[in-house]
Amino acid sequence: MRDRLDSIDWKILSELQRDGRITNVELSRRVGISAPPCLRRMRALEEAGIVRGYRALLDEKLLGFELTAFAMVNLGSQAENDLNAFEERIRKMPFVRECWMLSGETDFILKCVAPDLAAFQAFVSELTAAPNVRNVKTALTLRRSKDEASVPLE
Repeated sequence: MRDRLDSIDWKILSELQRDGRITNVELSRRVGISAPPCLRRMRALEEAGIVRGYRALLDEKLLGFELTAFAMVNLGSQAENDLNAFEERIRKMPFVRECWMLSGETDFILKCVAPDLAAFQAFVSELTAAPNVRNVKTALTLRRSKDEASVPLE
């Protein structure tokens, strides 16, 4: 798909990453084409799955989630049905913001938020007691050094 994008498509993607709330008229002005073809291109990028969606980035601490932590989870079985069952369970846990299956020693890493340490400890207890979970190791974050939600386009 990458090979089928031209310079205008790349400009559209860059502008959308900078400001997902930009109007089509302003977007077309910034990329140098008229509004109707700009809208068609934007919709084509969405339909192709390159633009997956639009969202606001919220500050979790200002909304009461003071703690950010990572949980490294090892399962007792890596059979496909057990992996799927674990992933389905994780999708229902609101403190889990990201879940990645890994290769190597750890099966999954979870990025979690919680209002405080007690709430996170309760979450870890629930996670540890889940079926097929062999063990959970956690790491509390001290500070965020980088938080880049965009894809490098250059």
